[in-house]
Amino acid sequence: MMLTFLGTGTSQGVPLIGCQCPVCTSTDKRDRRLRTSALLTVNGSNFLFDAGPDFRQQMLDNRIDKLRAILLTHEHVDHIFGLDDIRAFNWLQKRATDIYAEPRVQVAIRRIFHYVFATSKYPGIPQMELHDVTDIPFRIDKVEFTPIRCYHHQLPVFGFRVGNLTYLTDVNLIPGPELDKIRGSEVLVVNALRHEKHISHFSLQEALELACEIKPAKTFLTHISHSLGLYREVMAGLPENVFLAYDGLSVVI
Repeated sequence: MMLTFLGTGTSQGVPLIGCQCPVCTSTDKRDRRLRTSALLTVNGSNFLFDAGPDFRQQMLDNRIDKLRAILLTHEHVDHIFGLDDIRAFNWLQKRATDIYAEPRVQVAIRRIFHYVFATSKYPGIPQMELHDVTDIPFRIDKVEFTPIRCYHHQLPVFGFRVGNLTYLTDVNLIPGPELDKIRGSEVLVVNALRHEKHISHFSLQEALELACEIKPAKTFLTHISHSLGLYREVMAGLPENVFLAYDGLSVVI
């Protein structure tokens, strides 16, 4: 398996519009972050975690021309608003795109992209095939995904474990039984918004505490805001097996 970070930024991305801080004006490409998304490639099949507003640019930047399925963690704009651009994959692959999401998220998709599900469809609209995600592990072809129930403030969200990889974003609480699903992961991806505590995201310290409890071989931090600091400075202060992810980084698992 290989995980490619397509975006590692917050809902506003980095740089922020109008911000002149050292991170937002940095010339280091690792400080430029599109909205959070990641591509998991297993035996040649591409599975996408979330499709935010930067979906089109991420597909172009990484030369992705096929998608087996999209898995959605939750329904916030920065995680689903790129779904209209699956039209390109509908045309390339001659089929509807399989989208896996829990029922509440599907309600939001049907509301926002109502034209996709209309009785009388406009030519050229996206084609979506929605599939239910519950707390029960499921397979897409031969790849097994284990949903991990977490909380984004009061909003239930899903993370996913695939083999020795656990992918979590927009999380600030993981119930005890769900932690057990993560244990044994060799690679942990988790959000680390900033240094200060936040109402709906892990801070850097909280993400490090999770990594210390789970003890994966490697931890990668994502969903990063400009207030966390410059890539090179943050990296210098991390434990040797914890890494600040950046857009375009690929990790073999």
